[in-house]
Amino acid sequence: MRVAAISDIHGNLPALEAVLADIERETVDAIVVAGDSFSGPWPSEVVDRLGDVAALAVHGNADRLDVIRAADSALSDWNEQRLGETRLAVAAAWPLTMELDVDGLGDVLVGHATPYSDEPIYTRITPDDEIVELLGPLDANVLVCGHTHMQYDRLLSSGLRVVNPGSVGMPYEGQPGAYWALLGPDVEFRRTEYDVFAAVAAIRELQSPVREEQLAQLVDPPTSDATTEYFESLRGA
Repeated sequence: MRVAAISDIHGNLPALEAVLADIERETVDAIVVAGDSFSGPWPSEVVDRLGDVAALAVHGNADRLDVIRAADSALSDWNEQRLGETRLAVAAAWPLTMELDVDGLGDVLVGHATPYSDEPIYTRITPDDEIVELLGPLDANVLVCGHTHMQYDRLLSSGLRVVNPGSVGMPYEGQPGAYWALLGPDVEFRRTEYDVFAAVAAIRELQSPVREEQLAQLVDPPTSDATTEYFESLRGA
């Protein structure tokens, strides 16, 4: 099995469409989504497109908060109103993790953060022993995660390979675009270009409650180094 791994779309339909067009030019057996798919400007359209391509999705923290209405915010209201009961039910059924058998990689576990929670933060520079303790024993060769919106591929002392395909809809890579990965027989990181300025203009025209700061980051994303330092500070490192 060869897989396209995408994550953190955050309702950015133009970015998703561009990535799906690139994936169509590849030979893949499945598309897997590592969470935080719809919370953003085009929630219903993103859920529908993932259904169109029979994507295998796990839920992320933003998905979960919107589905259970734990988040009291304008964006959460926006998502709920546009998703409707049927799509919310689809998203509510997304599991926390899923397992795949990928050519060349073996047993691959997909989750947004850890196998037990969609919230913990770790990065490409988090100390090895801390990640091993956080993840616990896993019966897998590779963990595919999202959550931090940055691509990386690292091998832990436990023998577990941790791969983050990056973010389709809200990357923190210092260069605009939509980031994802091909899995099998190895890991191949990809970046897909799309018209970010047109996407930002369309989001403003929608009058969706996406913060201007986030729109500015689509055009001029923070670097992975700066974002990694920020996330490590949240961990208290």
